[in-house]
Amino acid sequence: MRDYELVFIVSPELDETATTEVVDKVKDWITEEGGEIEEIEEWGRKKFSYMIRSHKEGQYYLFRVEIPPTFVSTLERNLRLQEPIIRYLITLQEE
Repeated sequence: MRDYELVFIVSPELDETATTEVVDKVKDWITEEGGEIEEIEEWGRKKFSYMIRSHKEGQYYLFRVEIPPTFVSTLERNLRLQEPIIRYLITLQEE
């Protein structure tokens, strides 16, 4: 298991309930693989410097997680296939 940071942006068009469902889905993927969520930060709505998928802003989330390195590619695929997730970034935390 390694420590990673996952930052993703959810579409601003979703209401609070739908946004919560997307976040819960990401939590479930991590915990189902035996991962551990150490911290979740909701950064709130922020404006983009430029348009992304015809959006001017998005809802930002930061997850600090401990997951197996083999699960990273699966997590990236799952995030890419989610329509409400505009962008994501997974980084390995230095020890």
